[in-house]
Amino acid sequence: MSSRVIKVMLVDDHILMREGIKKLLEFDNTIEVIEQASDGIECLEKMKTIKPDILLLDIDMPGMNGIKVLSTLKEQNNPVKVLILTVHSEIEYLVDAVDIGANGYILKDSGSADLKKAIEYIMEDNPYIQPSLIPALKSRLMVRDADKEKLEALTKRELEILTQVASGMFNKEIANNLNISERTVKNHVSNIFKKIDVSDRTQAAVFAIRNKLINLY
Repeated sequence: MSSRVIKVMLVDDHILMREGIKKLLEFDNTIEVIEQASDGIECLEKMKTIKPDILLLDIDMPGMNGIKVLSTLKEQNNPVKVLILTVHSEIEYLVDAVDIGANGYILKDSGSADLKKAIEYIMEDNPYIQPSLIPALKSRLMVRDADKEKLEALTKRELEILTQVASGMFNKEIANNLNISERTVKNHVSNIFKKIDVSDRTQAAVFAIRNKLINLY
């Protein structure tokens, strides 16, 4: 690894958390915390002038959460490397972060040595995922690959009907919306269930939500 000091920006809405992390990171003088922010909006504003090597980013923050900050930075083609530091071990947060382009994901209950290791990995252009989360991530990605094949097997009309089924519509409502017969809708629904390997409308809705065919608000 390069001997130069790694410049880090901390983004967390808890000042005690930021101060504690700052002390841990700067203990051996290989890492310097050059800036801090208490929320996503402040982070993006400071990033206009501050150029850290790594952004250490929390997820839960007021105003704008870390996932949205990450997405915005990627849209702006900002080259900063992003390490998500969070309490969230739920796989969907990790999948979203990886999909958007996070360089790493580590939990707040990790030790300081693990956090420094993650930062060093990322500086060397290697991804870092909390080891305890890797099995769940692999399993989720396998499910998504299988889902992708199922989605590709659906026709445009079937996707349209699946979306409406997942939104809670009955066959009669779908038939009226699409100007087709209720019997035709029933046949489509039966084919959809076979293709995506589900047995009822609830499972179909879960499939649609998991694959972001519809959003929950």
